[in-house]
Amino acid sequence: MPLPEKDKIYTYVDYLTWPEEERIELIDGQVYLLAPPSRIHQEISGAIFNQFYNYLKDKPFKVYHAPFGVRLPSSNEKNDEDIKTVVEPDIVVVCDEAKLDAEGCKGAPDLIVEIVSPSTARKDKVEKFNLYEKFGVKEYWIVEPDSKIISVFTLQANKRYGRPEIYTDDDDVIKVSIFDDLIVDLKLVFAY
Repeated sequence: MPLPEKDKIYTYVDYLTWPEEERIELIDGQVYLLAPPSRIHQEISGAIFNQFYNYLKDKPFKVYHAPFGVRLPSSNEKNDEDIKTVVEPDIVVVCDEAKLDAEGCKGAPDLIVEIVSPSTARKDKVEKFNLYEKFGVKEYWIVEPDSKIISVFTLQANKRYGRPEIYTDDDDVIKVSIFDDLIVDLKLVFAY
């Protein structure tokens, strides 16, 4: 099947027919083509992923890095073929194994990390922020490589993200809120 058109509405069934070598996301049926990540993006992603992986390797929770499909069905999308939102976050942590299947994750992960680039900043800071809040992602990190800043949003009791905790390369660590004793070392994250 040819690549999708920008002005059509697509579902997960369409998504499965597109070439595997193309990285594509759907948000409310709209297509977003993903550019290849930069070297710095990959270094940051690897440093964060490794810390999560090392912490979780003997626990019943899972961490995945892109490309890894996360389907976010709305309440009226009961079957996979109806789902209009499929994203590929840079890093996801899933604590409920029932959400995992052969295709990836169906439902909100517990934690998502997005590493922004100039071409994805608006989508990550506005569209995905609203999307992840709506679907109940408990913790959302936005990493800005150029300024070496990480904004950590935590879902509050009112099901909204509160003000972010802001971390810079001057900070030593981030305490991950969904786990009692996981600390992410920022010296490793911003070592590039």
